[in-house]
Formats: sequence, C-alpha cells, structure tokens
Amino acid sequence: MNVRVRLFAILRERAGRDAVEVELGEGATVADALRELAELPGLREPLERMPVRMAVNREYADASTPLAAEDELALIPPISGGAAAIHVAVSEQPLDPNALQRLVGHPGAGAIVCFQGVTREVARLDYEAYGEMAEARMRSILEECVERHELLAVAAEHRIGAVPLGEPAVVVAVSAGHRGEAFAGAREAIDRIKAEAPIWKREVEADGERRWVEGTAAPAREPGASA
Repeated sequence: MNVRVRLFAILRERAGRDAVEVELGEGATVADALRELAELPGLREPLERMPVRMAVNREYADASTPLAAEDELALIPPISGGAAAIHVAVSEQPLDPNALQRLVGHPGAGAIVCFQGVTREVARLDYEAYGEMAEARMRSILEECVERHELLAVAAEHRIGAVPLGEPAVVVAVSAGHRGEAFAGAREAIDRIKAEAPIWKREVEADGERRWVEGTAAPAREPGASA
C-alpha cells in the first residue's frame, strides 16, 4: 500500500521536496514508515537527532499507530518558540528505549539519560491503566520536570498488558544541557509516574499464581486546583 508523507521545515529542506510516498506492507505502522523514510537521502540524520512528532490524517499519532492505504502521515519537527519537546504514550506495544532516546535528541544537549523499568523475578507482569488519564497525568508530570530541571526534551512511555520477564514496562528519556539536570529530571519523572499515574500491575508466577501489587493511594487534589 502507498502512504503519502508530508515534510516540513528542515525535513522538507533536507529531502528537497515537501512530500514523498512510501510503499508499505499491509498492517504497517508509523514505526515501519519511519524506518523506510530514514533510508531516503538527507532524512536519516535529522530523524535520528530531532524529537519529531507524527500525525496521521491530521491527528497526532505515535509509532504504534496503524496505517492504511492512502493515509496521510505528517512528520512535524520541533515547533519554533523554544518550548521543550514532550512525548507520552501508554500502549500495549513493546517499548523501544532506543527510539525514545533518539526522540529526545537535541543539538543543545550535553547529556541524555534513559531509564528502563524492567520486569524481574516473576514470569511476567500484567499492567492495567486508566489510559486517557494516565497519559494526561504523565504529560503534566513531564511538563513540571521540564520547568524544574531545565530539560530540553523528555519522553515517557508505559506498556500495558503482559510484560514478560526482562522486558521494559516503562521507559523515561530526557535530554538537558548538563548531566546533573538530566539525571535529576529523569529521576523525578519516573518516581512521580510510578506514584501518580493510574496504572496497576499484577505479578504472574511461572505456575500461574497471580497477585495484584499494592501501591500508594492516589495523590489528593491540591487545594485551589482547577477541576
């Protein structure tokens, strides 16, 4: 199937045109299209360096979004104005730490920190989330981390469903001018996501025994906060 890809700003300039068509197999996702685009002259370097957002048919999308014939995929470089790039996702798809690390790349970054929370000791963990609220809360946390630690870009993804032993259930990646800010920003982001995002996990042993993991109470609404 053919998918039309629109390019803007530096991506348009590097490709020498404002749109290209890529041929993909049935069931392809945005991630498959990005791999094909990285092979085109001039696009690999900016796609690996910059936190590029994606949109399918004029709606923001992530790497796991499926594509259909005649869809329009747009690649959106960081928007002028100086705001840090922020990416969040809650998905059943396996997480790719390398992709998140590339997503927070920035020409002003002197440090990039990538944290992976990996399933250990049990056969698997089953995660459940109030997805829309979890993504909104994660975004709010990252916005506060950007401001507090002067981050240049930050990304966080949490997997739901079954996560086998040794695979990441959550990934946080940040970039900053210096390592101190990067480490502090990543630490606060993961600690607060674990404490505040409505995501639950259940341990599943090799013999099939299951147990919900007790967590902390959801944070109370701050006095005077808007609904």
